[in-house]
This record gives sequence, C-alpha cells and structure tokens, in this order.
Amino acid sequence: MPPAHPVRGVLLCIAALALFACMDTSTKYLAQSHSPALIVGVRYLGNLLLMAALLGPTHGCRMVETRRTALVVLRAFCLALASLFIALALREMPVAETTAILFLAPILLVIAAGPVLGERIGPSGWVATALGFAGVLAIARPGSEITGIGMSFALCAVAMNLGYQLLSRVLAASENTFALLFYTALAGSILYGLAMPWLIEDHAPGTLEAALFAGLGVMGGLGHFLFTAAFRDAPASLLAPLNYLQLLWAGLLGYLVFGHVPGAVSLVGMALIAGSGVLVALKTRRPSPKRTA
Repeated sequence: MPPAHPVRGVLLCIAALALFACMDTSTKYLAQSHSPALIVGVRYLGNLLLMAALLGPTHGCRMVETRRTALVVLRAFCLALASLFIALALREMPVAETTAILFLAPILLVIAAGPVLGERIGPSGWVATALGFAGVLAIARPGSEITGIGMSFALCAVAMNLGYQLLSRVLAASENTFALLFYTALAGSILYGLAMPWLIEDHAPGTLEAALFAGLGVMGGLGHFLFTAAFRDAPASLLAPLNYLQLLWAGLLGYLVFGHVPGAVSLVGMALIAGSGVLVALKTRRPSPKRTA
C-alpha cells in the first residue's frame, strides 16, 4: 500500500534532522566546559527514561523482544561508542564540518554491503565513494582549521557508525523498530551509567547548561521518533536524499551559536559529500539507518 501522506513524511523528516542538528550543537556547546562522556551519558539516560515513560505503557514487552539478541546488543554498543567519538570530535571541530565527515558512514555502507551482505556495488557506488573521500580531503586539507585529533575522533565515529548501520541493515527484516530503539538507549545508559561515578564533576552547570543537558535526551528521542514516523508516511526514495539537509541545519546553527562560517574549500568538500550521499540514496532506493548522537 503506498504511503498516504508524503508531504507530512517530508516535514517530519526535516523536523527530525533539525533536532539532530540541535543535539549536536548543544553537545558542542556543553563540551567546551564538560566531559564529552558525561554529556553522552546524560543524553542516553534521558532518552531511556523518555522511552520508558512514553512508549512503555503502549508497547510493553515488545520493546524488549528480539530474535537475534547478540547482534541487537552489538549494534547498540556500536552506536554508544559512536556517540562518544562524535562528542569528542565536536569539541575539537565546527558542527558543519563534523556533520559532513560523519556522513561518510552511509557512503561507505555501499562498499561494505558488497562483501558483507552480498549487494552489488556498481559504478555509481564507487563514484559516490570517491566523491565522498574527495570531500573529506577538502575539509581536512593542510592549512584548514580541522585539527588532527578532531579528525581522528570523527573517523572513529564513522567506523563505529558504519558497524551500526551494517547491523541495522542485517536486523531490519527480523527486529521490531521500537525494540532496536530501546536497546540502543539501554546499552548507552548502562555503558555510561556504570562510568558515571567517575564522570560526575565538582561544579554544577549553569542555568542554560542545565537546560541543554535536560534537552539532549528529548532532542535525540523525539528526533528518532519523528524520523521513524516519516518513513511510514513517505517512500524511502523520497526521504533518503533529504538526510543531507542536516548539513544545512548544522551550518546554520554553527553560525548562529558559534559564529562559524565554513571556508570556500570546506563548502566544496561538504557539497561533494552531500552529493555523493544523495547519489547513494538514489541508487539504493531505501533508507540508510540514521545515527543517534
């Protein structure tokens, strides 16, 4: 049955991407004076509490029912580690450039899906990958404002996100969407919750910082809910290319909050990555799993 509300699906997708960009911007702001691990931990705990309160009464046991539990848990921990590396990268790099580099994951997924999932790559897949790497080289070129350590964290996030997306592709046919969302929140809460005694700081956050901490779980949880709902109303072939609108949100928020404007060469690099991602989206005609960060 064709989706009934494609326009609503597009609007939900755009709103979800805006929330993801707001979450990344808030993370960067908080990371200037707080531990990235603490920030990510608070976000996961908030996300878990939100899911338990809003989805628990209606979905109940379905939120914990899985068929391939080991892979579900592995996928969840891949995302939890990716979130930490993203926060570390955002502390060192502008929001827009970091976001662009992170979009390498769905591009590399095309190459990884060949040997792992038996999917055909094709010429357009190789062209998209080459364009994506060219974009990263343009952003991280010698003389740019991108630091080596920031780039290292971003590439580690890409690797973890690639594992997460591969496992998402593998599990899509057998697992409940809400169970996958719940286990990602649960794994992150356990991982960072266990470390919380060592992450607690000796100074309290200010009013704005406290509000941002409280909003992290809401932005992440609501963003993923809207993103999931969007694919019920509109086809993947329409929504997948829209993912790269997050670059526009990231650039706008980076300018409004931090006064950062990417240089001309960096903008070209971001355009190359976005273009290669759209090429991949049009080729696959299916949604690529989104990061939670």
